[in-house]
Formats: sequence, structure tokens, C-alpha cells
Amino acid sequence: MSSLELKEDVSIVLCGEAGQGIQTVESIMVKAIKLGGYHVFSTKEYMSRVRGGQNSTQIRASSQRVRSYVDRIDLLVALSEEAILHLENRISSETVIICDDTLLKEVDTDKYHVIRVPFLEKARELGGAIYSNVIAAGAISCILGIEKSAFDECINAMFARKGEKILKGDLEAGSEGYLLGKELLNSEKISINITQDPELKNELLINGTEAVGLGCISGGCRFMSSYPMTPSSPLQVFIADKARDFEMVFEQAEDEIAAINMGLGAAYAGARSMVATSGSGFALMTEAVGLSGMLETPIVIYLAQRPGPAVGLPTRTAQEDLDMALYGSPGEFPRIIYAPGKFEDALEVGHYAFNMADKYQIPVFILTDQYFADIYYNLPQLEVDDLKVEDYLVKTHPDYLRYLLTPQGISPRGIPGLGTGLAIVDSDEHDEEGHITEDLDMRTFMVEKRMKKMDKIVEDAFKPELFSPATSNVQNEKEKEKGIKTEMKLKMLVIGWGSTYWPIYEALEKLKRDDVAFLHFKQLYPLHPETREILENAEKTIILENNAKGQFANLIKLETGFEIDKKVLKFNGMPFSVEEVTRILLEELKELEEDEGV
Repeated sequence: MSSLELKEDVSIVLCGEAGQGIQTVESIMVKAIKLGGYHVFSTKEYMSRVRGGQNSTQIRASSQRVRSYVDRIDLLVALSEEAILHLENRISSETVIICDDTLLKEVDTDKYHVIRVPFLEKARELGGAIYSNVIAAGAISCILGIEKSAFDECINAMFARKGEKILKGDLEAGSEGYLLGKELLNSEKISINITQDPELKNELLINGTEAVGLGCISGGCRFMSSYPMTPSSPLQVFIADKARDFEMVFEQAEDEIAAINMGLGAAYAGARSMVATSGSGFALMTEAVGLSGMLETPIVIYLAQRPGPAVGLPTRTAQEDLDMALYGSPGEFPRIIYAPGKFEDALEVGHYAFNMADKYQIPVFILTDQYFADIYYNLPQLEVDDLKVEDYLVKTHPDYLRYLLTPQGISPRGIPGLGTGLAIVDSDEHDEEGHITEDLDMRTFMVEKRMKKMDKIVEDAFKPELFSPATSNVQNEKEKEKGIKTEMKLKMLVIGWGSTYWPIYEALEKLKRDDVAFLHFKQLYPLHPETREILENAEKTIILENNAKGQFANLIKLETGFEIDKKVLKFNGMPFSVEEVTRILLEELKELEEDEGV
């Protein structure tokens, strides 16, 4: 094979050393592909270093919507000698490798299909090797049939702020790339057959971090205090960037302990507040999570997961912090834990996290991970019209009791300056007014008051989402009303939470089995009351998680008594791929049918 025919869905991977601008190419390419009228998806894997190592970015360009990581590489743009070694498990006989003509001299050309292009020579003619990444981006864009004007628009958006000289150089680099791309097309080494849709130019192109951030803004966030930590830092940057436009305050604290205590102080004053961190950063916050529980002061905690323990793999992905979010604090009190699986989920739970935190005066967690935070894809729109900010603050009076004992455990929440009463709070156990007490009966009353909230919190729990190829849709409105039921007993029910959504979803679409369905949880705690009933409606249940213990499977068993039949656990720092999920499900179905004698 000496050519590559790009059909309806092409997987492009760019790989090079840290410092070679792989992420710059990704930023240019995803925007150019969308403007070119294609559906686009991207994800990155990168090392925790400034120079050296191997980083890669996968970009899918497709005629259909694509939102998942795949192992398949159709076109590899190798910007370093080690690129093939780094990705050899994903390179197939169908992969075409484009590289600079100075690289991969020792590569086995009988094994690999290599096309050499003078990226570095052209870059040096323009002023330096730094331009090679933009030249590569231009060549790919040309191959994909993206109009040069659309590509230039992306270059302008990225480099205009760096000055006229740099912008001019990058525009010229893009032009050189287009010339090289035309040579490849004319030589018939590469051809394309991806259907373009001009309407896609007007769709949204965002990443998981931005989807969460939009939800937080729509939920009325007014204050964010955080200390930078990958992969939560992009949300901090997003909120800081939008603070002036949406009347928010962003404070970069000196550490995580200060950050969450600042947030609680702002919440006590009446501002909807949040913090953002990752695992080992959250470990420092756990005492203050208990403070939120005792003060009954709301706060939203964005916990972007990465592999641990301790610093672990700082730039990889994991679902290892569910247990810590659930149990990380002294004492017992209610909390809510969300984990969005798609961008619509992120908007919704980002919004409702603030409503629920204020309504029940508790900490609310939003769990994501590096994979979810960094992926990009296009979508028509995010609906915000039905998302309302619910106000639960009350105007105090002279006899106001901050911790008034109520049948549902929710005391009227006043704040300083709103009314004529005193909003007294204390981190020790307290009486109804808010003063410290060691009265043991009052202690019992206060614990019971706080725990009573769970009965109402459960009523507000999101239902897990059921998908089956039989319907080609997530359950319809009528099914939602009756509580996610299915008429026929399933052969297999696949369970996922958080970022496993799209890899599992796409795998089920490929299987096209009416007797296999997918149940996705975007609320992990407390569980929806019908969880066990849904799980019992399958001959076999299987869960996929990016951790070593099966933390959510264990939580389901603890809360419902239902034990999931099979745990598939991946904890090497990479997400599940569509091919991997498909292979796992086929193996499980084969085993199940052999046991049944089919």
C-alpha cells in the first residue's frame, strides 16, 4: 500500500517531543476542521515535563458526529524520531506516516508506510524550526479540503496577539503547508472522501472544561478561589478569564487550604462559591469540607481526577477519587457527587451543583478527569433557557435562629446584612442560634437535623441515562416520566460513569444489539431510588471504570445491595478506547452465550 484513502471518519495523530508545539497544532486543527465543515473530536496525552518525552494528540475528522477516543491511527504526523516507538501498539498496516525527510531514516519501510515531507527545510527558510508545526497543520488542512481562508482565520485567532511579525511568519508557514499538501494530493499518495457540511461552521466547539465552566456561570457562581493543579487549572483560567463579564471574583490562593476556606467565607457572606483542584490538592481540603458540613454553608468543589496516590501521573487520566469525595472529611453529613459524561451533562450538573448546594446547605462535588477536561468536540448548542438560578436565602429578623430545627432538616439560611437578625455560625457543635454547645441532647438533635436532608436530596437525584441501539436514542420522555424501565429483560447491561460515556456509547452503536444496553450515571451519590430495579433487569451486568478497585461498583453494592457481575478496570492513565470497549463487550457476550449453550 502506498496511498491513504481518507473515508468518512479519519483518525489523525500528531506526535512529537514536549516543546514542539503539538498542542498548538491541535488548537489550530480542531478549529480549522470545524470551519471546514467536518465533525471533529480531539484528545491529548502528554507527559509532565516541559521538554523531552513524547506527547501526542488525536484528532478525528468525520462526516458523522464523533466524540470518543479510538486506538486506530489512519494518518500519523511524526515530528520526532521516537514517535513510532511511542505509538507502535496503535500503528497498523493501514496507517500512513508523514514525517520530515530528515527523520525516521532507520525505519522499516516494509513494515511502515512512510511519506517524507520537507517540514524542517521549509520552516528554516521561513526563519526557524519553530514553524514546522504550523506547516504540518497547513498540510493536513489542505489534505482534508479545508479552505485556506478558514485555516488563516484560525492562525489569526491564535497568533494575532503575539504581534505582526510572528503572525506574518505563521501565515506564511500555513501557506507552505498548503503547498506541500497539494503535492501529496496531486501525487495520489493521499485522497479524501469525507462529506462536508457547511452548517457545521456555526456549531459550538468547546472542551469539557469549558462545558463545566459554562454550567457554573449559568448556576450563578460569583466567587472562585483555587490553587493551580492539573487538570483543574484550565477551569480556573476559564473562570478568571470570564470573571469581569459575569461579575465574578477569582482569587488564586497560596494553597488549597486557604482556597477552600476563602470559598466558605465568601459563601457565608452570600456569594455562590466554588473551588477547583485535583486529588492530592483535595486531600488538603478535607478538613474544610467538614467545616462546610458543620457550618451548613454551601460550596461547590470541582475535583478533576488524575492517577494517584500522591502526585501520581500528573497529566494522565483516572477515576480514582470517588471514595475520597465520598468519605473525605471528619464526621457525618450529606453531600452530593456529580460526574458529567457529555458536555450537556457538564452544563447541567455545573448549574445544578450551585442550586443544590444552596438548597441543602452542603458541599457538592463535580468529578471530572483529565480526559474529559481536555477533549474537544462540536455540538449544535447548549440549552440554557430552562436552567434557572434558585434563590434560597432568607431575610433575617431579630429572633432569627440560623440552625432552627425543622422537620426536613433544612434551616432557613440568612447571611450578614440581609435583614435584622444575626447569622451566627461556628465550627464546633452548636445550638439553634449558632452558639457553641456541649449539650448532648442538642448534639443528637443537630446530627439528626443535618442527616434528615438526605431524604429530600434523594428526591432531587438525577436518573441514570439508559441507551439502547433498539431505540437509537436515549430513553424518551414517557420513559423518563415512569422512571427508566425497559420492557424486555436485557442480556447484558453495561454501566459507566463520568467520562466513559462516549466510548461505551459508540461501542454499543457498533454492536447494534437490541439486548445490550448502556446505563450511565452522572450522579454518583446519592443514587437514584430506582437504581437497583434497573440493574436487576439484565442477565449480566458489567461496569467499566478507570480505577483499580471498582469504586462505583462498590458504592452501588453498599447503597443498594446489588453486586455487579463483572468489573473491567483500567488504571494505566489512559481512557478506554471504542475498540477496547467493543472487544470487551464481544468477549463477555460470547462467554454469556456459551454458558447458555447458544
